[in-house]
Amino acid sequence: MKATHRWFSLGWMGAVYAFLYLPIFVLILFSFNSGRSSVWQGFSTEGYEALMSDSQMLDGLWVSLRIALISATLSAILGTLIAFVLTRYKRFKGKALFGSMASTPLVMPEVVLGLSLLVVFKALIGIQGGFLTIILGHTLLGAAYAAVVVQARMTEVPKAYEEAALDLGAKPLTTFFLVTLPLIAQSILSGWLLVFTISFDDVVISQFLNGPGVKPLPTVIFESARYGAKPVVNAVGAVIVLFVSTLLIAGSIYIQKREKRIAKEIAAAYRDAA
Repeated sequence: MKATHRWFSLGWMGAVYAFLYLPIFVLILFSFNSGRSSVWQGFSTEGYEALMSDSQMLDGLWVSLRIALISATLSAILGTLIAFVLTRYKRFKGKALFGSMASTPLVMPEVVLGLSLLVVFKALIGIQGGFLTIILGHTLLGAAYAAVVVQARMTEVPKAYEEAALDLGAKPLTTFFLVTLPLIAQSILSGWLLVFTISFDDVVISQFLNGPGVKPLPTVIFESARYGAKPVVNAVGAVIVLFVSTLLIAGSIYIQKREKRIAKEIAAAYRDAA
């Protein structure tokens, strides 16, 4: 029975991984296809050669990188503040409403979110679509994701560390930067990486909020793919997969090393106190 259960678990796990990652491997494989068709016609690097000379794709890549970097940074800051308020201030008027509104973008369809932002920016504020509006839209969505990640970590951080710093005379702001922030830095980085990925490949909000001369890479790919698969589209998809995978793996390794170092420092502090 144990052997049967083990093989069933391995088979099920393999099927899930194949469902998730096989399309990505196929995309990378067909980025070296010599033809435009989805049928393999031979090995070629013409897709990557076309990418290096495709100014529209390269401009879209640069726009998406800038938007993702700024949006992820702003979202990490706002998400950290939201998580701090929800975890460290147990009772204040309107807390339930504040928590609900902070998580609303997680359950709101992006079509509705993008359309509502478009109406607010153009009809009420008078801001035309462009670089700024896309950043604001991605930050609104990303802050909710970052808040969830940071809040999960802050609930695990003992208040005793902060209370000890306050008892020793540190001010609340000093306690936050010297005690709380280092303990939740891994979760902030995780939230930043998550929001960066979400912002980088967002199509719906970017489509609603873009403007003249501002066209992120996902929008460029979406418009290009409607007329048939091109080698350059597969090539840019493979490049994105490589870039995002490298970023996530590097971030994960850094987080694990930092957690181990902090655990050793805490253990050493307990030994010294004893």
